[in-house]
Amino acid sequence: MKTILVTGAAGFIGAHLTQRLTGAGIRVVGLDNLNDYYDPQLKRDRMAALAEGELFVHEDLDIADRPGMQQLFERYRFDVVVNLAAQAGVRYSLINPHSYVDTNLVGFVNILEGCRHGGVKHFVYASSSSVYGAHTRMPFSVHDNVDHPVSLYAASKKANELMAHTYSHLYNLPTTGLRFFTVYGPWGRPDMALFLFTKAILAGEPIDVFNYGNMERDFTYVDDIVEGVVRVIASVPSADPEWSGDSPDPATSYCPYRVYNIGNNNKEKLLRYIEVLEDCLGRKAEKNLLPMQPGDVPATFADVDDLVRDFDYRPATSLEYGIEKFVQWYREYFRV
Repeated sequence: MKTILVTGAAGFIGAHLTQRLTGAGIRVVGLDNLNDYYDPQLKRDRMAALAEGELFVHEDLDIADRPGMQQLFERYRFDVVVNLAAQAGVRYSLINPHSYVDTNLVGFVNILEGCRHGGVKHFVYASSSSVYGAHTRMPFSVHDNVDHPVSLYAASKKANELMAHTYSHLYNLPTTGLRFFTVYGPWGRPDMALFLFTKAILAGEPIDVFNYGNMERDFTYVDDIVEGVVRVIASVPSADPEWSGDSPDPATSYCPYRVYNIGNNNKEKLLRYIEVLEDCLGRKAEKNLLPMQPGDVPATFADVDDLVRDFDYRPATSLEYGIEKFVQWYREYFRV
C-alpha cells in the first residue's frame, strides 16, 4: 500500500485531497501544525469531516521545524510527498513577511531535504497563479517568464519552483509544481473572498470590492484542483529530451521537473462572481468600492493546454454549481 505525506492536511485543499486519497485506499500521513492564521477550530472540524479515518495519521508539526521534519522522514517511508502547507494570502504578506520566509522558504527546504534523504519517488507542491505578477499576456502560460512578482507571497512561490528545480538537477528528485488559480468551495479559508462576502452579506454588512470591481479571476472549484493533483501524483516526470539551454522552457527541464497550471481556463468578472453569490443567498450585497490593493493584480487566466495534453484533464465546474455548494456548506456549518 502506498503512503503519501500531505502537508497542510487540515487546510482547505489538503483536507479535500486527503479525503480523495484515503477513499482510494491510500495511506496518508497528514502534517499540520494547526496554527492560528485563522480559527484552528475550523481546521480541526475540516480535518475531522474530510480527512480522519483508518488510513489517516495526523502529525502535529511545523514544516519549519528542522529536527522535527528530519525525524518525520526517518519514522515513515513516503512514496510521494504533496506539499500544500504554506503561508497563504497576498495581503497578509504586507503585514507579516517573516511568516512567509519561515514557512514557504525554510519549511520548503526542510521538505526537499526529507525527500532527498528519504528516497521519495515524486514531490508534488502547490505553487500559485500569483507568480505571474506583472505579466499581462492572457491566458497565463507556464512557458512564459515569471520573473516579476508583485508580492512577497508570489516571490516565495516562485522561489519554491526554483528550489525544486535545483533538487531535481542535483539529486534527480522528480518534482512537479502546480500553479493553482483562485480556489474556492466548501470548507474554504475565512480570508478568501467568497467566505468574506458570504459572511458580510448574511450579516447585512457591506463587502469590500477592490479595484472598484474591475477584477477578473480564473475561479477554480476545489474538486477540480484535487482531481488535477491526483492525476499528477500518478505521473512521475522525466527529463525532457527536447529541452534546450539556448531557448530554455520554464515549464520543463533536462532533469525530472515540471510545472503546470490548474485553473478553469475561463476568467470571470468579480462582479459576476458576486451576482451568483447573491442569487444563492437570496440577498443583495452592499458594495464598498475600493482602489486596488498593493500586491494584487487585476486579472488571472490559466492556459491549461499542458494539463490537457499530459493528463487528459480540463477543470470545468461552473460558478453557479461551485458557489451553491459553498453556500450550502456555510449555512450548515454556521447554522445560518
